[in-house]
Amino acid sequence: MTYPTDRPATWFVTGTSRGLGLELVRRLLVRGDRVAATTRSIQRLCEALGTTDTSQLLPLEVDLTDEQSVAHAVRATAERFGSIDVVVNNAGYGYLAAVEEVSDRDARQMFDVQVFGSWNVLRAVLPMLRRQHAGHIINISSIVALTPFPGWGLYGAAKSALGALTESLAAEVAEHGIAVNLVEPGYMRTDFLRPVSLGLPTTTADGYDAIRSMTETHLAMPGTQLGDPTRAAAAIIEVAVTRDAPMHQLLGSDSYQLAGARLEALADDLEAGRALAVTTDIPQD
Repeated sequence: MTYPTDRPATWFVTGTSRGLGLELVRRLLVRGDRVAATTRSIQRLCEALGTTDTSQLLPLEVDLTDEQSVAHAVRATAERFGSIDVVVNNAGYGYLAAVEEVSDRDARQMFDVQVFGSWNVLRAVLPMLRRQHAGHIINISSIVALTPFPGWGLYGAAKSALGALTESLAAEVAEHGIAVNLVEPGYMRTDFLRPVSLGLPTTTADGYDAIRSMTETHLAMPGTQLGDPTRAAAAIIEVAVTRDAPMHQLLGSDSYQLAGARLEALADDLEAGRALAVTTDIPQD
C-alpha cells in the first residue's frame, strides 16, 4: 500500500526531543500529519517545538528499553489516531572510546537503546502493520556502521547490528505490504557530538593518543558539520512518501563519499582473499 493521500498520515517516531528526531516531528506537524513522538522528557520536547501547532501531536514519555513501556505507547497511538503508517526508529546517542576502554555496562546500555529498544518497537508495531497489510519502517543508522572509524567501535557495532536486523526484516515483511528502509546519515549540525548526546569512557588506557586527539576534534566539531538536520528530515519524509528509495539510503555528501570508499576497500578485500576462500570447499567428483 502506498503512503496515504486521502488523510493525514500517522507517524510513530522515537528519540524526538533533540536533533534529527525533533526536526522530523516539527516538519511533520507543519505538514499536517499526525505524530506520536517518544521522548524521555515530554516537557523538553514541547518546549523545543515552541510555537509549532501541536494539536496533532501525541507526546509519549517512553523508556525504549522497557518492552511494556513501548507496547503501551504503541497502543496509545492506535487509540488516539486509529492506525500507524510510518515508524521511525531514531533514538540513540554517540560514544567515543577505544574498544578496550568500553565497560560492560556502557556496551550493554548502548545495545539496549539502539538495538533492543528498536526491537521492542518492531515487536509492538508489526502485528498492527501486518493486519493493515500496509506500513513503512525507517530505521536510522549512521555512516559509521559502514565505516567504523577507530574510537567508534561501540556505536558502530550497535548501528551495524541494527543494519543486519533491518535487512532481514525487509525481506520478511515485504509480502505483507510493509516497506523497510535503513537511513545512514553523515555528520549533521545537531547536539549529537555535544556532551548531552555523547558518551565517553570513565577511564582511559595508555597508548591511544590518536583516539584522544580524534575525540577532541569531534568535541570541537558542533556547528561545523556539513549536514542540515532540517533537510535530512525532509529527505526522510520523501523516503516514506515516494517509497522508491533504495534499501540503504545515505544522507549527506560526506556519507556518500565515505560509503563509496568503503565499497572499493571491500571489493579489494574480496579479491585478495579469493584464493584462500575457495580452498575450504569439499572437493566435487
